[in-house]
Amino acid sequence: MKRYVCNVCGYVYDPAQGDPEGGIPPGTAFEDLPDDWVCPICGSSKDDFSPE
Repeated sequence: MKRYVCNVCGYVYDPAQGDPEGGIPPGTAFEDLPDDWVCPICGSSKDDFSPE
């Protein structure tokens, strides 16, 4: 699974770690994140992320 980086703040979403604080369990691919998921650092939408 690919890692994705936020184009605004540089946060890297790693599927192996998920986003536990956001309720996203480890092993969740970026493509499988809910459409309303936002960057846990700056609040940017999924559209502001690019493959690493």
